[in-house]
Amino acid sequence: MNYRLDDIDRRIIYAVMDDARNISAPTIAEEVNVSPGTIRNRISNMEEHGIITGYHANVDFEQADGRLTNLYMCNAPVSEREMIARQAQVINGVINVRELMTGRRNLHVLAVGENTSDLRRIARSLSDLGLEIEDEVLVQNETRHAYAPFGSDEDTHHERITDFISLTGDAEVAEITANPEAPIAGVTLEQAVRKEILDEDTLVIAIERGDTVLTPHGNTEIRADDVVTVFSRGGIGESTIEAFRSEANSAQ
Repeated sequence: MNYRLDDIDRRIIYAVMDDARNISAPTIAEEVNVSPGTIRNRISNMEEHGIITGYHANVDFEQADGRLTNLYMCNAPVSEREMIARQAQVINGVINVRELMTGRRNLHVLAVGENTSDLRRIARSLSDLGLEIEDEVLVQNETRHAYAPFGSDEDTHHERITDFISLTGDAEVAEITANPEAPIAGVTLEQAVRKEILDEDTLVIAIERGDTVLTPHGNTEIRADDVVTVFSRGGIGESTIEAFRSEANSAQ
């Protein structure tokens, strides 16, 4: 049976994503005007329905133990992608597997190794599953934020960058939410390059729109609240971020 979220559930999810370690039922209860017991019951119900699936720590493995974090961008047969994703999760060193609704690079595997030899061992294990590793990069840094629409107005971040990864060299990947009044909102990717809203070195590799992940093309239009994954070999500059922000936010 489907579990339909209400405003209380959304505020709970925001609090859990923001800081699961220090989540306080009484604090959330006070903010949304319900009892702490209601908050605990809601959390339990969302866990049972698979909405809240876990509480994860962000770990800098290089600082912790001098280890290397590597992102493998793989191609998996669409009919076997889900099964291979489950198999990849049990490889020693793999810490995250992301399935994408795209034709190529449709499986991203994040893994931690003691050294480059260990990373090659993980690569061989992925290949043995039938994956074609199209590219792989060392991850320098990764940050996460709570999903802003589930928070209060005071909690909303102006820049709304939900995920940012620095790769080897100057290359970077970022997930940016398009604000309703952003220069890129209502513009196709082809138009965005022609009007110099995006530079030619910035590649849009995925668009999340509601529950759907779109494969971007030149005639794909960016809409308000789209979560857009962008890649740039020269790094994600301020001009790229500005393309997704409203003029009011840009002025702050």
